[in-house]
Amino acid sequence: MIDRRSALASVAAMFGTAVFAPIARAAGPAGPVAVVPKISDGPPTVAVFTPAQREAVTVLSERVLPTTDTPGAIAAGVPAYIEKLLADWSYPAEREPLLAGLALIEARSMQDYKVPVSKATSAQQDALLTLAMNDQLPGGSPFFLAFRQLVLTGYYTSEIGMTQEREYLPVPGEYNGAFPYSKVNKVYTA
Repeated sequence: MIDRRSALASVAAMFGTAVFAPIARAAGPAGPVAVVPKISDGPPTVAVFTPAQREAVTVLSERVLPTTDTPGAIAAGVPAYIEKLLADWSYPAEREPLLAGLALIEARSMQDYKVPVSKATSAQQDALLTLAMNDQLPGGSPFFLAFRQLVLTGYYTSEIGMTQEREYLPVPGEYNGAFPYSKVNKVYTA
């Protein structure tokens, strides 16, 4: 089965040159002679988020990739992945746009809705993320781009993302150039 580091490299390539630095660092250098440090399986080495920020990351990551007919970001463990990546694979300066963006979204939620972002409705959380995405919050766009990359990378490199959202076929079937598109039900990954 594909390992998480290979999946990280694939996802990092998907984002092109604007990949968030900790994602690229965790994907590691490619090649057979590359020496890549082992990613520990344990908890983050340092706590990056306060409890309120952790709740905000959890609800906002689920808004980026919600549960539908497949599990969402929370079920895939994306919030824990984000904190682990930021704790063990980012420099303190690289965390600042995310922490500042979370603070801005939290402040805007309190201003507009009088509740923390973790207690806001789904529609309110979507509105806050849209403000950040459209750079209608100071520094919102850099936050949103990095946050979305972290959520997508965490999801599509998780077991759920690789096996339930996509279908893992180590050796895909035969080539059929006339396969009807209407019969394609999942994106295959190998």
